[in-house]
Amino acid sequence: MTISSPGAVLSADISVDYPERKGVLQGACIEVFPGEIVGLVGQSGSGKSTLALAILRLLDHARATVTGRIELLNQDLRGCSERQLRDIRGRLVSLIPQSPAAALNPALRIGTQLREAWRAHSSEPWSGQEEFISELLAIAGLWPQQVFLKSFPGQISVGQAQRVLIIMALLHSPPLLIADEPTSALDVITQREILDLLVRIRKEKKMGMLFISHDLLTVAAICDRLAILHSGKVVECGPAKSVLADPQHPYTKQLIAAAPKVAR
Repeated sequence: MTISSPGAVLSADISVDYPERKGVLQGACIEVFPGEIVGLVGQSGSGKSTLALAILRLLDHARATVTGRIELLNQDLRGCSERQLRDIRGRLVSLIPQSPAAALNPALRIGTQLREAWRAHSSEPWSGQEEFISELLAIAGLWPQQVFLKSFPGQISVGQAQRVLIIMALLHSPPLLIADEPTSALDVITQREILDLLVRIRKEKKMGMLFISHDLLTVAAICDRLAILHSGKVVECGPAKSVLADPQHPYTKQLIAAAPKVAR
């Protein structure tokens, strides 16, 4: 088991078993530092989303056995109660899921859903957050703001819905943001806009991000470091340019060979 590095927002070394599938994760190590984007890359079924859910301690009720170490700001989440975790999620670490349609309640207006997400993790009144919400909406490029907040999810585009999920994740300015395939349901142009938005947020908010994707081209465009996940293990990790220019593990070489534009 590795020892956490000083100053890391996230430092984890995780193994996960399911009753019907052992070794989904096998000592998968990942670290994220303030102000950097770490790309977690692997093919479907490699354990990427399992790692994200394990970090958030959301596998406890999925019949999964999670062992190892999960440190967020030097606090080991493995020792936290569910009540403590409810306070941590959203406030210290937030998740951007990959499916806006599944994450948003179709019966509630966007403004209502933002208000409920705020109240879930803060005792501060929502009424005093108008300026902050306007700032987030402006960052996300969602306007006219008052009209947009009165919309229902079915009245906005998938790209706009993804931006709403990003705003929800940013409501409490968490030190760590986990983005799980956040562009998988979007067209190419909207994907680029969302990636640019995440890069801008990283610069303005100085937060650490774990960007999960199966697409090496996508993570190469925005990530400072890459972690390659294969068969439940992080087989290679380093600066993005170094990993792409001089891959060491055979699986990393295979990924790059399948994306020749990255290898040039």
